[in-house]
Amino acid sequence: MGHARKTLDLGLLTLRTAVGGTLAYHGAQKLFGWFGGPGLDATAQGFDAMGFKPGKQNAALAGAGELAGALLVVGAATPFASAGVLGAMVGAVSVHKPNGFAATAGGYEYPAVLGATAVALALTGPGRYSIDNLLGNRLNRGWQAGVALTSSAATSAFLVNRRAAAQNVSTEA
Repeated sequence: MGHARKTLDLGLLTLRTAVGGTLAYHGAQKLFGWFGGPGLDATAQGFDAMGFKPGKQNAALAGAGELAGALLVVGAATPFASAGVLGAMVGAVSVHKPNGFAATAGGYEYPAVLGATAVALALTGPGRYSIDNLLGNRLNRGWQAGVALTSSAATSAFLVNRRAAAQNVSTEA
C-alpha cells in the first residue's frame, strides 16, 4: 500500500469520525435525551410545531438518520448510513432555508455541509480502516450508494414537500 493510499484512508477515517460522531451525538440527543438533549417526546413536539406531522414519527426518523453517524464512524454499511444522514439533513436544510445560508443567522449552512459530506462518503467509500473493508465491502458497493442516496433524497423531498403543503393549507385557512 503506497503512501498516497495510506494518507487517503487516514483522511477518510478522520472525516468519518468527526462528522459521524457529531451526527450520532445529535441523534442521541433527539432520540434518548443524552448529552443534554430533549429526548424523543420533546423533539416530537418541536417537529409538530415545524409542520412535520406526525411529529413523533418524523422526529424518530430524523434522530435515526443522525444516529446513523455512528455507522459512519466505524465505516459500516456506509452507503446506507450516508443515506440516513442525507435524509435527516435534507429535512434540516428545509427548516433553516428561510434564514438564508449563513449558520450565524440560523441558516442551512451546517446541515448542508453535513449532508454533502455524507454523500461524499457514500461515493468514495469509507476506506481501508473500516468494518466495510473488513467484510469485503459487501454493504459498500457503488450501486448500493446510488440506490440508497436516490431513495433517501426522494423520500426526504416528499416529506419536505408534504410539510410545505400542510403549512400552505394552515396559512390559507
